[in-house]
Amino acid sequence: MARVGGAGGRPGHGGKVGAGLAKVFALAPEGLRWPRGVLFLDLALVPLIVFWAVGHEVYLLSALFGLLFTLLADPGGGLGQRVSGMAVFALLGAGLTAAAFALGAAAWGLLTLVVFAVTLTAGLAAVFGARRFAAALLLNIWFVIALALAYGIRHSGRVTSLTWAQVLAWTGGAALWIVVSLIGWLIRGRAERPRPIAELPGDTSRRKLTPPLAVFALIRALTVAGTVALAFGLELSHGYWMPIAAVVAMKPSLRQAALVSAQRLTGALIGAVAAALLLLVPAALSGFRLVVTERGLEVVALVLFMHGVVIRFWNYALYSAAIAAGVLILVGLPQPSDYAAEGYRVLWTLCGVGLALLVLLLAGLLTRRAGGASHPPS
Repeated sequence: MARVGGAGGRPGHGGKVGAGLAKVFALAPEGLRWPRGVLFLDLALVPLIVFWAVGHEVYLLSALFGLLFTLLADPGGGLGQRVSGMAVFALLGAGLTAAAFALGAAAWGLLTLVVFAVTLTAGLAAVFGARRFAAALLLNIWFVIALALAYGIRHSGRVTSLTWAQVLAWTGGAALWIVVSLIGWLIRGRAERPRPIAELPGDTSRRKLTPPLAVFALIRALTVAGTVALAFGLELSHGYWMPIAAVVAMKPSLRQAALVSAQRLTGALIGAVAAALLLLVPAALSGFRLVVTERGLEVVALVLFMHGVVIRFWNYALYSAAIAAGVLILVGLPQPSDYAAEGYRVLWTLCGVGLALLVLLLAGLLTRRAGGASHPPS
């Protein structure tokens, strides 16, 4: 009789799929960081309450990312080093925020060129060390998200936003973490402090601009810019979810790990489906109930961000799902939702992630055939 597991006792496709899913969702108990997540949630409540009070929730996402990314980019060390490093990061983020919201209604060709330039510059930042490369990637991700948010707001007809106010919101979020870090420095005896996110790269040693590094930066820029051209050039319904998915999914290495690829793809899809379902909740509401529901979804997004901070090194797939869902909820709130809209959102997320990973896998194969040269820090 034939064996259930397949010929010769080898595991069948079901066993391979189960083993693959077990790896994708494998947990590292030591990776949970609850104090870090609670701290972020406490701070994130400040801009949430402020924008609720003034009635301009459309600026919340800029403030949250200013806070979160400045926390991630905190270099640690002495007060002067920390403040100067975070101030430069905040100013660069403010400039990219201004550019993104100013270009929200620009022609798709100009959007594509600007995204290509920003993404290429972020990729080439690897020559300045792993820490600056990681900071540049954070700014690159925020620029694409801000551009998508600006485009969605311009075409929603429900809400409006001012470029200078978005810049002020980003700067305020970044300043909030700088002030908190200064208070912590005073309380703890004015001594040097380690990086808040010690797991992220801290190396600042320079690297040569090698051909593999330049090729990686070019491939990444072309891929992200290509998704922008497709989304905005073809005027796809909710197509801006595609470049968001692509820029988040691309791993900063030509040696793309299969496990990380699967975790990014799985997490992005879970986050997109969760966000799409949640955005259906206010679809049939109006008046006071609509306002209350949208405020509730903003709280849900904050909680998702908090869990993302907590579980970043616990399970990468679940982290990707939490961050993707939080971002897509806040980006999608200005636009009315229906079943067709949610279907498009999930479809373009799948296309963006799939295209990014396909390009990286092909680039990895070409690199190995060329002799396995060095690659940018991951």
